[in-house]
Amino acid sequence: MNQTPIYPYPITYAREHGELEQYRASLKTLAECKCAIDDAIFDNWDGMNFDNDSAKGVLKQFGLERVAFILAYTVRERNIDNRFSGHNASWANTVPLYGIASGRESCTLESHPAKVDLFIDLVRKDLQELAQQKSASRQKSSVKPKKETVKMDKTPVYKESFQYAYQHGEQKQHLASNRANIACKEAIEQAITSHYYDNRFNAEAAVRDVVKQFGFERMFYVLANTVQTQGGDGRVSRSNKDWAQTIPVAFENGRRDMSFLITRSHPGLLDMFVSKARHEHLLRQPLKAADIKAEATYILERFQAAQEPNSPNGTHYMVQVSPDFLARAGTKDTDRLMAMLPFQTLSLSGLEGRKGTFALISKDEDRFQKLILRRPSVRKKLQEQPAADTPKPPAKSKAKDQER
Repeated sequence: MNQTPIYPYPITYAREHGELEQYRASLKTLAECKCAIDDAIFDNWDGMNFDNDSAKGVLKQFGLERVAFILAYTVRERNIDNRFSGHNASWANTVPLYGIASGRESCTLESHPAKVDLFIDLVRKDLQELAQQKSASRQKSSVKPKKETVKMDKTPVYKESFQYAYQHGEQKQHLASNRANIACKEAIEQAITSHYYDNRFNAEAAVRDVVKQFGFERMFYVLANTVQTQGGDGRVSRSNKDWAQTIPVAFENGRRDMSFLITRSHPGLLDMFVSKARHEHLLRQPLKAADIKAEATYILERFQAAQEPNSPNGTHYMVQVSPDFLARAGTKDTDRLMAMLPFQTLSLSGLEGRKGTFALISKDEDRFQKLILRRPSVRKKLQEQPAADTPKPPAKSKAKDQER
């Protein structure tokens, strides 16, 4: 199978990030896949229909993702005359095209639309059979007499090389940590496989499975070790690449430990896993003063940007409070947020028929006020000063001591 990944960003992104080579390689492979599909349609058409195995050769050569891309791109480019069936036209709209611009002939099939439509039915049938096989496999593996309770692996993460461990008599800690790293790596691959089906990935459930068994620290250590090797892979986001570099990973004689490198998961799915893991970890962190100020600033700016009252009955201005903020906020945090916003009629409330919590102010309120920021307490500032900064009392002279 051709392993060249589909580049997931438009050419402007590739040019700005120095990844034109990956972009061009992806387009070249897509063009080869397009030609192979046209050949398969021509070679297997019997004048009335296709044989059931007509799509298997091109699927084996280029993979389901790339074949589905070419078919969906063609439908969305050539469906002006509605010669494609409604169910295939709807299916094509669910396939991501990764920012590829319209009008690209190298990705558009030349075969007659009616033949392409029948060929899509074959490919979708193969997709359905594969999904059923995965589902049956999951059900078979899930049938157990008793569900075992998964215990957290509390082995400390050892972040030094084996050479360092040997010199400091810590070989056992290093080996135990490495075994846990390998187990965590396998758990991540299994979680991604188990929670990806019907072309959908439940990243939240996958992350939850791994965190429950290994915790965030080890999971992040294993993920960072892998993402640091994917600098040239366009399927991994720049944000996750930058994040991975913030986590130091031990090298052995200048080489990375490959024993817990994640190799059996698709980079695109792994990227989604990393993003969800980072987000779930963030939601568990307490809010800082800067976070509350940032949310207050966001709400104030949105109030000021509104052209007219935007509540359902037109009597109030409203702004949705960030769900991530609410997930991390306690009662005191919410009180501090409201204290920063300079509005007499301010309230936080849910709205019928809408998800989330909204900040509302009366339409008569002056929206162009400044945030109310507390000045730091002088007493608190003095308490936070290090002991070395505190002036010492003057020493008593010997003469006075003698007089006493």
